[in-house]
Amino acid sequence: MRVGAVIDSETRVLDLAGAARADGGDGEPFRTMLDLIDAGPAGLESAARLTERYGDEAAFTVPVNEAALKAPLPLPRQIRDFSVFPGHIRQAPAGMQKLKARLAGEPVPDLQPSNDIPAVYRSQPVYYLSNRFSVAGPGATVTWPGYSRFMDFELELAAVIGRTGKDIGAAAAAGHIFGYTIYNDFSARDAQLIEMQGFLGPAKGKSFDGGNAFGPWIVTSDEIAGPDSLEMRAQVNGALWSEGSTADMLHSFEDMIAFVSRGETIHAGEIFGSGTIGNGCGLEQDRYLEDGDIVELEIEKIGVLRNRVVRDER
Repeated sequence: MRVGAVIDSETRVLDLAGAARADGGDGEPFRTMLDLIDAGPAGLESAARLTERYGDEAAFTVPVNEAALKAPLPLPRQIRDFSVFPGHIRQAPAGMQKLKARLAGEPVPDLQPSNDIPAVYRSQPVYYLSNRFSVAGPGATVTWPGYSRFMDFELELAAVIGRTGKDIGAAAAAGHIFGYTIYNDFSARDAQLIEMQGFLGPAKGKSFDGGNAFGPWIVTSDEIAGPDSLEMRAQVNGALWSEGSTADMLHSFEDMIAFVSRGETIHAGEIFGSGTIGNGCGLEQDRYLEDGDIVELEIEKIGVLRNRVVRDER
């Protein structure tokens, strides 16, 4: 697996380590994405220089459609997933009640979304910790866990932390963001429905192999100065299921960084998920994925994250 730079309007990938060795270096900052993140601004400056010098050389490039893209950060140092979109906060509880009726074999109630948002969601960014080892990349097939019957996706934007810090003020937080990627927070809804009654946050409803899909790559923060109005959409088997915008977020990523870093060190290489946009999952629409479905999540200025889901027949 190699760290690459996507160039020429996302049509080719440059092997940065190979280019670095050809340039007389040892490729040290490009062994893994975490190495590049840890290298800080100097690492990105080196990548830019190598792209300028070797981007036209066929020996170090491959067409994107011929490259086997993997998760841009296969083993993040931490995954924190937030919930900052008011539409999802209002609609998800009704979706859970409908699912509860389905599981009980009862008629599905005609529930309307709540008009209110609990005050805690406005006063602070609410989040949980996910399993950083359960990561999938673009094009990966995600196998649904055998204990779940109701498959779902979640359309999210994710920020990759680029600088370690503690007690970071919101005004300085932007300098701690390495870049952005798309996050599909796959969810086993029936398992989540049961465990959330314990008031400790999701566990097996989220943590299963491949449950955190990221990609198709990381767009560095200099390419997206402020992700405050990016268009987002989700398609299943080519049919549009949802669309929205990051403009609806109750809290910015800077707010999230400032909140989490109070009395706690956050580390370069962590991932912060935005949480699901309003209507950005099947739960809110009372419809779910089927075996073999292709889920495509798209975010403006980033690209498309595509994954197939299959049921574990065991």
